[in-house]
Amino acid sequence: MRKIILSLFCLFCISCGLRKTEKFLNTGNYDNAIKTAIQNLITRKTAKGKQEYILILEAAFAKAKERDFNTLDIMLKDRNDANLEKIYTTYLQLNNRQEQIKPLLPLPVIGQSRNATFNFENYSTQIVNSKIALSKYLYSNANRLLKSNNKFDFRKAYDDLDYLNSLYSDYKNVQSLMDEALFKGTDYVYVYTKNETNMVIPRNLENDLLDFNTYGLNDRWVVYHANRQKDLKYDYGMLVSFRQINISPEQIFERQFTKEKEIKDGRKTVLDANGKEVKDDKGKVLMVDNFKKIFASVYEFKQTKSCQVTAKIDYIDNNTNQPIETFPINSLFVFENIYATFNGDREACDENYFRYFNQRPMAFPTNEQMVFYSGEDLKAKLKNVIVHNKFRR
Repeated sequence: MRKIILSLFCLFCISCGLRKTEKFLNTGNYDNAIKTAIQNLITRKTAKGKQEYILILEAAFAKAKERDFNTLDIMLKDRNDANLEKIYTTYLQLNNRQEQIKPLLPLPVIGQSRNATFNFENYSTQIVNSKIALSKYLYSNANRLLKSNNKFDFRKAYDDLDYLNSLYSDYKNVQSLMDEALFKGTDYVYVYTKNETNMVIPRNLENDLLDFNTYGLNDRWVVYHANRQKDLKYDYGMLVSFRQINISPEQIFERQFTKEKEIKDGRKTVLDANGKEVKDDKGKVLMVDNFKKIFASVYEFKQTKSCQVTAKIDYIDNNTNQPIETFPINSLFVFENIYATFNGDREACDENYFRYFNQRPMAFPTNEQMVFYSGEDLKAKLKNVIVHNKFRR
């Protein structure tokens, strides 16, 4: 019975695979049809159940090749340099497709007493020539773009040169041109702070906020400097202004409450209404768990102090010295310490409350420390602004 079920399951899987592959073929998704057919022919390619995959592979290869040749014919006649990359990758695709099939050959078509036919060709000359033509175009186009005054042109030049470098790693002066494109295409941002409050901002907080190495932004085209560099033209400024700092008084809240709990306290004899021991049908005295109530009077103390920092971030275009956008941010840090003592049995309290009995009073953070501790939240919100609001769009 198990063998029958397993056989039926295998037939079902084969049937589903064939229908999926046929759908790829019939909808013009030839390369997926080829890929699926090859996967199914890697093992037991001569099995009777694999015949359909051989026929699909044969048909899909012929159709894919015909379509690629038609596309190439149009592009070659058009003589548009913008098609050079597509021409090169199409020749690669034609070659890779037949290289995937070659290891499977021969593929016998049993019912027709023949082997499946695949009209393979040597594309090495076309691949080399189209690669050379593409490389020349990428090089000349990158040089043209580098003469522009547009940052996006410089970035496009970098991408072209990077692609060219992947084709020929030692092509002319590509590396030096890439360095030039990277420098010209990068936006340099000078970041600084301004204190508009009546409090002193801790220097280590400012340093921490301006340490962009810790932000993990990894943006190729934007570089942030907290220290202005000579002879570097900054495209943008980012001003972090501290607007208001509110620090609450140091407070201690006290409360007293009672906890009670019923706990098991050994065993006791079951007595009837007359106070006599109750026995079971075997004459054994019945025993039950004995419970008792325990109590604890808890004295709880909560130390608390909070700090709210209100700030804003201004994006400034240094070419016009005009603000681009402003983003308000707020940060809240709360210091809290809870400790407690008790009279009675501490087991009357919940276990997760025990830790407060081990706590002790703590010294309140200074106002300066409170402002500094708000820094992590400020950094997270500053990063969020930068990630979701690009200088150049």
